[in-house]
Amino acid sequence: MKGPLFYSKILLFGEYGIIKDSKGLSIPYNFFKGALKTDANPSEASKKSNQNLREFTGYLEMVVKNTPDLVSFDFEALKNDVNAGMYFDSSIPQGYGVGSSGALVAAIYDKYASHKITVLENLTREKLLKLKVIFGKMESFFHGKSSGLDPLNSYLSLPILINSKDNIESTSIPSQNKKGKGAVFLLDSGTTGETAPMVQLFMEKMKQEGFRNMLKDQFIKHTDACVEDFINGNVKSLFKNLKQLSHVVLHNFKPMIPAKFHQLWKQGIETNAYYLKLCGSGGGGYILGFTQDLEKAKKALKDYNLEVVYNF
Repeated sequence: MKGPLFYSKILLFGEYGIIKDSKGLSIPYNFFKGALKTDANPSEASKKSNQNLREFTGYLEMVVKNTPDLVSFDFEALKNDVNAGMYFDSSIPQGYGVGSSGALVAAIYDKYASHKITVLENLTREKLLKLKVIFGKMESFFHGKSSGLDPLNSYLSLPILINSKDNIESTSIPSQNKKGKGAVFLLDSGTTGETAPMVQLFMEKMKQEGFRNMLKDQFIKHTDACVEDFINGNVKSLFKNLKQLSHVVLHNFKPMIPAKFHQLWKQGIETNAYYLKLCGSGGGGYILGFTQDLEKAKKALKDYNLEVVYNF
């Protein structure tokens, strides 16, 4: 048995901001993927994943018991498959901010949810919000609290525009210019990041008035502008706003940036060769980079492996 593939995602803009109603833009990233599988001779990793699915199943039973009107699953089929050794076979790195648990949640919903909302129907805003709530509840098993956006992205395999908490829509982004010099890229920090402690840290900072004002007046302002610029293909304005955003993050989100990248981050802003920003909650995993000249960025970051996500 092998289920359909579910892809990783990249939140281009909106990390932390979407907790406080900034805009956000999330795109599927097909380089990494996962699928539900059963093998005759499971590896240690498969056994661990199977145990995880067993615990997840118990958690889902609790979700259905507490919110019976929200979602229901074919638990008989799910338990039979888990008992037969089903696991999630995935190339999506965990703790890297590219949605490893989101793809798993999407795969389970796709296969076992009763009366599921599908990609083929007319996806009204109400249906998207309902899916987001369901996925948020499901994914909370992994993160403590989840917005549901990662699984939504993986499930629909479409770019998603977040206007605010209660206003999301699938959107289109400008076609890639494969011959373009500019690019969005991933930079591997070499360490994994834990989502929950980073979000906890953010919530602690939110208790300070100065931090709240900075978030509203600078971080959210530049994030929203970047989303608008990216969707409308305003590259010149996008890079102006990216520079501001990168600067704001360096000064106010330092704990979320691995220490060895503080200097590289600053260097990008000073030389304009590239601009870095958080990918997901930070603390490790991938860092997201934007450049108008990929060759120049590669030279400046020669010690690192750049994974291109999108070409301008």
